Amino acid sequence: MSVNALLFGSFFGFLAIILGAFGAHLLKKKLSQDQLQSFETGVKYQMYHAIVLLLLGFNLNDTLSIDNYIVNAFIVGIALFSFSIYGLVLSSYKERKLKFLGPITPLGGLFLAAGWLLLLYKFILLL
Repeated sequence: MSVNALLFGSFFGFLAIILGAFGAHLLKKKLSQDQLQSFETGVKYQMYHAIVLLLLGFNLNDTLSIDNYIVNAFIVGIALFSFSIYGLVLSSYKERKLKFLGPITPLGGLFLAAGWLLLLYKFILLL
């Protein structure tokens, strides 16, 4: 069992619900359609990967290096990808766009992709 995967999966899942409700109810009238869609993309990816973390948490062994790399790639990927999108959207609404966050989003995406590739590699090793 991977405790980090379970803790972060639960936390990110909780935050996805809160941020999704925040976007749907409080930001709906304040953001443009494009901004709202970007915010929702961050929430969706966060929730999808929170669920993956929970599944991995029950199935991975946190004493194996490869399993820790997989979990950490997903945790870092969620944090960089989703939270940079939230920051970009909210800062552009306040007309103080935090442009330094722009390159962080694809970096987060690379970490998410790395997590999936590491998981594939683990499965290949099991064959």
